[in-house]
Amino acid sequence: MAVRRSPDDWLDDGFAILGEEGLSALKLDRLCKRAGATKGSFYWHFADMAAYRSALIAAWAERHGSDGALYESIQELPPADRLDRMVAGLLDPQHWQTERAMREWARSDPDVAAGVAEADRRVRAAVLSVFTGLGFDRDEAMLRASTTFAAGIGQLTLGGPDGSPMTEAQRKLFVEFMIRP
Repeated sequence: MAVRRSPDDWLDDGFAILGEEGLSALKLDRLCKRAGATKGSFYWHFADMAAYRSALIAAWAERHGSDGALYESIQELPPADRLDRMVAGLLDPQHWQTERAMREWARSDPDVAAGVAEADRRVRAAVLSVFTGLGFDRDEAMLRASTTFAAGIGQLTLGGPDGSPMTEAQRKLFVEFMIRP
């Protein structure tokens, strides 16, 4: 007996395909194969692939928006620890693969680009608060926040020998480097 799949199950499969294989692999047949489900099951939840992709974009924005909960939960930590937690979250394998795929998709889809830009705004504000919390004046804090943000995005695209953007030791060194006076 087949297990009934929820819309979230289908979206999770889509995020996995995006992260592992990229946007070009996000096709109905590929989704059904990964899900072990029929096209009828897919169409039970989504009118078509355009509706599915719209739902995927909305879900990513919502899930990425939940990063705000991370930022709120770490506000009581010292600024350096907050930065370390933010960088660790970005570089978590479950996060960075999808993040990288969504940024690639944003290059060709204005709706995705708008979602990515809004998420970036929230992240940059959180990173800026770290550097102002460390006592840097506004200009230097903005420069450090922008540099940290750009380095994080760069790490997403580079990846290491195992595909991960940065080792834990590298992450710690990076954070120490960025917060030096």
